[in-house]
Amino acid sequence: MSELIDRVGDLVREAAQTVVLPLFKKLDASDVREKGPGDLVTVADQRSEKLLTEGLLRLLPGSTVVGEESVAEDPNLLRRICETGPVWLVDPLDGTGNFTFGRTPFAVMAALIADGELCAGWILDVTRDRMAVAERGSGAWVDGVRVTTRSDPAPASTLRGAVMMKYLPREMAAEISMRVGDIAAILPSQHCAGAEYPDVVSGVQDFVLFWKTLPWDHAPGVLFTREAGGVARRLDGTEFQVTDRQKGLLVAANDDIWADVRATLLGTR
Repeated sequence: MSELIDRVGDLVREAAQTVVLPLFKKLDASDVREKGPGDLVTVADQRSEKLLTEGLLRLLPGSTVVGEESVAEDPNLLRRICETGPVWLVDPLDGTGNFTFGRTPFAVMAALIADGELCAGWILDVTRDRMAVAERGSGAWVDGVRVTTRSDPAPASTLRGAVMMKYLPREMAAEISMRVGDIAAILPSQHCAGAEYPDVVSGVQDFVLFWKTLPWDHAPGVLFTREAGGVARRLDGTEFQVTDRQKGLLVAANDDIWADVRATLLGTR
């Protein structure tokens, strides 16, 4: 597996360096379109997914690739993540909005699942050339250095984290807005899951609350966080499963922080 980990990492870097970066701040109007209201796709997304799809199928013959842009064209492809055998999830350019408008962060991400279970994940922060990698049961690394989350409990009044308020149901957003004073800081969204998860692991923030949980956005980060010692659970306390269709996901550096944040922001424990 270690050889595959390295080879996929090389492929992800190739997509970033040969497809994504050369187009950063160089897109023409014709290179960008809406695939849904407020949901942008660029030629960089499409070309990156093509390179990754072809490369991943070569690396693991007999596997299946489920990419964000392919599913946008044919939503039925999403059903393949429930198939038996190895399936790749590909986010060819996470943070497309940032990328389109010449901002950072943005990432290239991939995950390997087998029989619906997370096996490995890769997150490349493109402009920093920082690679976060996780393998189930073996740990999490950033640029080859093993990483772990903070393990100490902490009162909610000292915790900092991001909340994706834009997508929350109105009542939940209103409740959280009334409780923000009980948390040290609610940070703005970075509009890039590939940045939010590593920031929880590294301690830049203690938690992040998502509502939309498309599998290619979250599979790599969930595994990376878990293998580093953190937690990623649905708001009812159940573990994230890559094949489910629920919404709402709270990610935190450890169990105590997860429970304190949920109790403080949502009034449940």
